[in-house]
Parts: sequence; structure tokens; C-alpha cells
Amino acid sequence: MKAVQFLVALIAAQGVVAAPTAVERDVTSGDIDFPLEALEAYYNLKFSEDEASSDSSLQARQYSSSTSNQLTDGTPCRRVTLIYARGTTQAGNVGDSAAVGPVFFNNLAQRIGAANLAVQGVDYPANVFGFLAGGDANGSRLMAQLAARAATQCPNTRIVLSGYSQGAQLVHNAAAQLSAAVTNRITAVLTFGDPKRDQAFGTIPAARTRVICRTGDNICDGGIVVTAAHSQYQQDAPAAATWVAARVQ
Repeated sequence: MKAVQFLVALIAAQGVVAAPTAVERDVTSGDIDFPLEALEAYYNLKFSEDEASSDSSLQARQYSSSTSNQLTDGTPCRRVTLIYARGTTQAGNVGDSAAVGPVFFNNLAQRIGAANLAVQGVDYPANVFGFLAGGDANGSRLMAQLAARAATQCPNTRIVLSGYSQGAQLVHNAAAQLSAAVTNRITAVLTFGDPKRDQAFGTIPAARTRVICRTGDNICDGGIVVTAAHSQYQQDAPAAATWVAARVQ
């Protein structure tokens, strides 16, 4: 198989060796000649540093767990069902309370009422290989299945798809797998730090979609370096929640 090399701009003090320039993004395990362990260690370090330094004032109260399964755990149907895919290395199935996911959920709950919102995370490995492959394939299928389940299980709910970083890749992939009937049920799509920001979300109308990419976010620019900008999307959660709330009312 053709070898693929990846650029990782890492500081020597982090103890991770830099690798060459990225030339492709669609990969299989046999294509990779850079040690994934080193890249995984880099992402774990960067995300743990950034989440630890998050402003506690951005953390919400209603959604404080790293796991949310309000579509599959027997919670009664609610007016809005948000299906969310976390980013690479993040905890649980939505990320910890300081991560962009829960901060976004809580901002949305404040706007539409907590009793009107059900959040369902996507259980997938969220590892580096999945990101390099363009989004974990099984996780992408599961997200599409969850959307279909929401459409059937809760016929009156408004379905929102969202994700951060690799989770945003899953949103694109899942949207492309939806049937026409389920696609018509998707009220809003919103992604943060989206590596596929220039790609469509299946056949979901663009007017129902929004991609939030911060200036200086290398991941949004198609790279693999975690800059500070990639870990600052908590700051965009209020505006993101306002945008979604306007579409699900």
C-alpha cells in the first residue's frame, strides 16, 4: 500500500517526535507509517491541558456527566432530540462537563427548557486512527442509526445532529447514510472544529446546517495539529445554542 506521512508540529518538551507533511487523509491501518501511539499521546496531552484550563463559568449544571443516553435509556420522548458525537480522546460519549458538548447542551437547555431536550451521545472509540480515516466508520453508522431510531421512536421530536472535531466527521458521514424520510426529519445540524467543513451533510439543506470554525484552528483547515483555537469552542456554545433554539421552536 502507498505510505502516508503526517505532519505534527509538536514541541520537544512534550516528548513527542514530529512527523513529515500530510499528503492524504483517507487511510487504512496498512497505510500509516507514523506511530499512532505518539500521535495519540499528543492528542491526549493537548486535550487534557485545554479542558483542565477551561473557564468554569462556561460549565453548565443540567448536563454534567460525560455520558448521556436519553434516547436509549427509557427517557420519555422530548420536543428536541440532540444526537452528539464527541471529539478524539474525549471522555464518555459526550465529553466531560468542561468540554464543548455539555457546555453546548446546557446553553441549549437554558433556551428551550431542560424538560424539552433529550441528549444522546454516540458510543464510539474516538481514537486517533478514526480521525485520520475521516471519522470512525462504525461510529458514523451508529449515529445514522440513532437518528433513524429517534425518527421512529419519537415521531414528533425535532432531531438535531451535532459533533466536535472527529465527532463532526461522524456527523457528515452519518448524514450521508440517512434515508430520505429521516433526512426530512433533521431540523438542524451544527458542528464545531469540523475537519470536513467544506463538505455537505448528505442531502440536508444547507439552510439547516452551520459549521463553527475558529480562526487559527488547524484541524478545521484540514491539518492534524491541535492549536489553542481548536480547544476554545466552549466560547461559541451560547451562540450555537441560540442558533439551534431558533430552528427547533
